[in-house]
Amino acid sequence: MEYHVTLAEMLDARERRVFRQQELLTRYRLPMICFTMNIAGPVKNDPLIRKGFELGNRFLKEQLDSLKITPVYFTEFNEPSGNEAYYVIDADVLFIKEITCSIEDDSELGRLFDMDVLKPDGKKAERSDLDLPPRPCLICGGSGKDCARSRAHTVEQLRTKTAKILTRAVEDEDARLAAGLACRALLYEVCTTPKPGLVDREGNGSHKDMDIFTFMDSASALWPYFETCTRIGRQTADRPGLRTFDRIRFAGRKAETAMFSATGGVNTHKGAVFSMGILCGALGRLSREQWKDPDVILDTCAAMTKGLTDADFAGLTEENAVTTGQKLYLRYHITGVRGQMEKGLPAVRDAGLPVLKEGIARGLSVNDAGCGALLALMTAAVDTNLIARSSLKTQQETAAEIRQLLDREPYPDRENLRRLDREFVEKNLSPGGSADLLAVCYLLYFLETVHY
Repeated sequence: MEYHVTLAEMLDARERRVFRQQELLTRYRLPMICFTMNIAGPVKNDPLIRKGFELGNRFLKEQLDSLKITPVYFTEFNEPSGNEAYYVIDADVLFIKEITCSIEDDSELGRLFDMDVLKPDGKKAERSDLDLPPRPCLICGGSGKDCARSRAHTVEQLRTKTAKILTRAVEDEDARLAAGLACRALLYEVCTTPKPGLVDREGNGSHKDMDIFTFMDSASALWPYFETCTRIGRQTADRPGLRTFDRIRFAGRKAETAMFSATGGVNTHKGAVFSMGILCGALGRLSREQWKDPDVILDTCAAMTKGLTDADFAGLTEENAVTTGQKLYLRYHITGVRGQMEKGLPAVRDAGLPVLKEGIARGLSVNDAGCGALLALMTAAVDTNLIARSSLKTQQETAAEIRQLLDREPYPDRENLRRLDREFVEKNLSPGGSADLLAVCYLLYFLETVHY
């Protein structure tokens, strides 16, 4: 429920802010940034406003970090009267003002930032000190001060515009972050070495039409698709999950075209277009706080794809079955990645991700923990790529061999991994489905551990 701040509360908040500023200036005798949000109307703080404030803090900290400036002191407050952050900085006042003005002027969201720079004597550094024009009005682009003084725009107009800016900014940041981590996961997967029968840093495995650079081209081409999927999830978050999936599936067809264009017709990531696209859609449906919980993400994926196998394979016969997946479903009732996704990717949840995290917790490199996770995935799910290149019997025998190896050595050494690779290449085997699930494991691991 929205909290409406009274005039008395706003006056009290202003007094507290002045007291905090004076106390910090007296204690440190250094320049200071006082960052607040420019929010019209009686609602000064809510989850959306808070997210905008967090973005502003992140933009400012990133700028300071890039310039190797470490604040002498930092604190922030989250109150009904608004959000406040204080940075005490040992640097030239006008240089600091240049930084804050660049953030305020760099984007539409920056118009909602008030990053006042105070000199040690308490006086403000002004935009005019840098020969910069006054800040524009949020609505018409004219003089912000003149419009505020004359009340040229209603509070409701300002609130509506503010909400649109905040919503768009948060959606943009979430989409960029999700897409970046998804592409990073794909690159980690192909770089994990050695992987039996798969493309990695040491070779092409059982593939003659692709190498590690083909995968890099493909992953780069898929970045816009992952952004789109995240946006679709956000835009359909208040509708049933199946609606999100339907829209992602349409976007996936375009993504496959982009992939084939980037790789010269080579199928590098068709499985990842399906699985990672659904994950990004799930992220769009969830808040950032929920991104750190793999179970919540995978449950959302399951809800988005409920009934998918039955829907896709309805009316399937030996006569009209074309793809390997369709034929395997008819002959052995193997549901492949569809069945995995409907159940919330149990191979990832119960095998791949725990093995990856456990390996890293033991002190293994991400690469070596990833190799162990890949093998665990091969034993936890039926890899239809292996069957397509051989037979169901070969896939079962291969999974049993790997299971025996993992019983002796949960994280096989390079020698054993390379031995498996030679065996896979000789038999022309490639566990591409398991590789796609490894990328999912990497994405979930990043979401859980990366600071954002």
